[in-house]
Amino acid sequence: MKAEVHPSLNNVCFLDVATGKRFLTKSTMKSARKETIDGEEFFVVVRDVTMDSHPAYTGEKRLVDTAGRVEKFTTKFKRTRK
Repeated sequence: MKAEVHPSLNNVCFLDVATGKRFLTKSTMKSARKETIDGEEFFVVVRDVTMDSHPAYTGEKRLVDTAGRVEKFTTKFKRTRK
C-alpha cells in the first residue's frame, strides 16, 4: 500500500446539533475545530441531522404545512377559462 496515494485516517467526532450527541469514529474527514476526548485529539464535524435525530430512525412524525404550498401552486399555474 502506497502511503502517498491513500488518504490518512483520522479520529473524528460527529456532533449532532439537534440532540448534542457525539459519535466517535475514524474517517478521512478533517475540520478546523479540534477537541481532546479521553486523551485523544478528534476533528469535530458538526451535523444538523444524524441517525440520532432523523425522523426515519426516531419514528417521530413531522407535519409539513402543505396547504400553503398547494395554494401557491394553484394560483401560480391557474388556467383562465375562455
